[in-house]
Amino acid sequence: MGTQGQNSSCLCVALQCSQAGGWPVLSSELPISRSIYLTTKERFHEFLEAKGQEKPSRETEAGDPGGNDLGEPEAKRIRLEDGQTGDGRTEDGQTEDGRTEDGRTEEAAEPGEQPQAQKRARGQNKGRPHVKPTHYDKDRLCPSLVQEPATQCAFGARCRFLHDVGRYLAAKPADLGPRCVLFETFGRCPAGVTCRFAGAHLGPGGRNLVRQEQGVQAPPVRNGLDKALQQQLRKRQVRFERAEQALRQLSRGQLPGPPSAVPEATEAEGAPAQDPQELGTVAPASGPVQTCGALTDEDIVRLRPCEKRRLDISGKLYLAPLTTCGNLPFRRVCKRFGADVTCGEMAVCTNLLQGQTSEWALLRRHQCEDIFGVQLEGAFPDTMTKCAELLNRTVDVDFVDINVGCPIDLVYKKGGGCALMQRSGKFQQIVRGMSQVLDVPLTVKLRTGVQERTPLAHRLLPELRTWGAALVTLHGRSREQRYTKLADWRYIEQCVAAASPMPLFGNGDILSYEDANRAMQTGVAGVMIARGALLKPWLFTEIKEQRHWDISASERLDILRDFTHYGLEHWGSDTQGVERTRRFLLEWLSFLCRYVPVGLLERLPQRLNERPPYFLGRDYLETLLASQRAADWIRISEMLLGPVPRDFVFLPKHKANAYK
Repeated sequence: MGTQGQNSSCLCVALQCSQAGGWPVLSSELPISRSIYLTTKERFHEFLEAKGQEKPSRETEAGDPGGNDLGEPEAKRIRLEDGQTGDGRTEDGQTEDGRTEDGRTEEAAEPGEQPQAQKRARGQNKGRPHVKPTHYDKDRLCPSLVQEPATQCAFGARCRFLHDVGRYLAAKPADLGPRCVLFETFGRCPAGVTCRFAGAHLGPGGRNLVRQEQGVQAPPVRNGLDKALQQQLRKRQVRFERAEQALRQLSRGQLPGPPSAVPEATEAEGAPAQDPQELGTVAPASGPVQTCGALTDEDIVRLRPCEKRRLDISGKLYLAPLTTCGNLPFRRVCKRFGADVTCGEMAVCTNLLQGQTSEWALLRRHQCEDIFGVQLEGAFPDTMTKCAELLNRTVDVDFVDINVGCPIDLVYKKGGGCALMQRSGKFQQIVRGMSQVLDVPLTVKLRTGVQERTPLAHRLLPELRTWGAALVTLHGRSREQRYTKLADWRYIEQCVAAASPMPLFGNGDILSYEDANRAMQTGVAGVMIARGALLKPWLFTEIKEQRHWDISASERLDILRDFTHYGLEHWGSDTQGVERTRRFLLEWLSFLCRYVPVGLLERLPQRLNERPPYFLGRDYLETLLASQRAADWIRISEMLLGPVPRDFVFLPKHKANAYK
């Protein structure tokens, strides 16, 4: 993990232990110096092993003795300048795959891992064991018995699930805790007897209880996939009249013009075909409420570009679309700490057009996300334009973003992501076509270029303004750089003038309020925060309050507890939901472990590309949260979600790191 000579500028060095327990001690009379917290890799893991056996999860009770969710942790003000650590990795929204992780398997987590002198691993853990959450729930109860009221199974004797509730309960593992978050939040748990916290809401005979005084509240999530629409997409029965007209004009070299009044508008209201039954199924129940009444001009006349809804987010803090880690529960955590604008994870347009449930799940929006957008990835004008028209009919968003910054080979070699910067013809058709069929603003996220020495963004920005983009976000690195070296904010400053009057957001290496202040001095309309939010989601609070927050380990554990509660609400409280929540928690912990508490830093602010050495925290929990072993991340997850299933294995998505 780097040498002390290279990394001692980040952290206070050396270790002094108390005679009693071996904890690092800080003298109140001395400033934080180089003789307090630094340790070796071997001593770090020996300390965790010893303390872990003495009190494996005692720290869980410290943050929340009553087991209740806490509000936003009380701010701790400090006069130091900011300090945060380590470089997380996942990329800003677009190609999180480009992000690099430092995780390892439980087997590889033994004290004698790899010598520091070995060459760093790079890329994804493509050979990692991929275990689906269903693997841990083999004896599943038939969904017809879980839903209320229970219905007759449509598959009859051919059903592969259990239909005997008594047999299911006898084989079901023990509950993970006495409280069910869903039952306490909504008054009813949809998982019923399959809930891993079912003891909180099961009555006699396995009957699912409901809190009458609280009422049954629907989960406040929008943009779900309607089953009827999914069937139409799979059978290719959805028609895209607006998209096809725009594509015809583009193929003839004409600029897309306003569509004809009545026929286009009727189908834009949601008819994949002329069948009246299909008209009512395109808009899912989770979308805006459909109203009845007289037909108005607004219903049949297409909006002109100058009449589109404006996207005024200048000066706001924008949470980047982060693949894998930028899920809805994580965005809720960031919203609580002050994020103004959020965006869903990168969704592939072809998968959306095929009606894939997993891809549509990336579009879901929580009610706390007041300014929310979705990000699309694609390489061809026809699929991107049709997908834009589909989303315009069916989902509730404030903007749609095009991913032109993903550096991974899987996307790049197909002509998407960064490759669009070199395919200006296709890029223009995509932007023009999508802008034509959307009623909401269209934004673009891109990098400086493909090659480090050949930037392209300054040439494309004036064109994007004329093509119809309302806002552009520029990540100050090329595809070739990935996450090595520092983001080029001087180049971003040059691009601000090239993009004017179109607003330009900057992105790259924002880990403190000082970094954000320097970024705003370049003239950008705002900053997008990606890896910095993964390392410390309270970064939004620090920027807004212009301070450094020496957050305690117990407060950080409370943040993780809130994430698990949000995850159980989003993915469910049955075995599959719990293990899915655990997996995303572990992926996030592979970034959180790189945070170094402000109180341990001797120089502030911490840079995102600096690698912290091994250190012992001010208590056991702070040390445990700094561990870079997957086995210790699993131990933290067990504090919050109970013991892992038998034969549980976790390997992070990426085997490299972004430190340089």
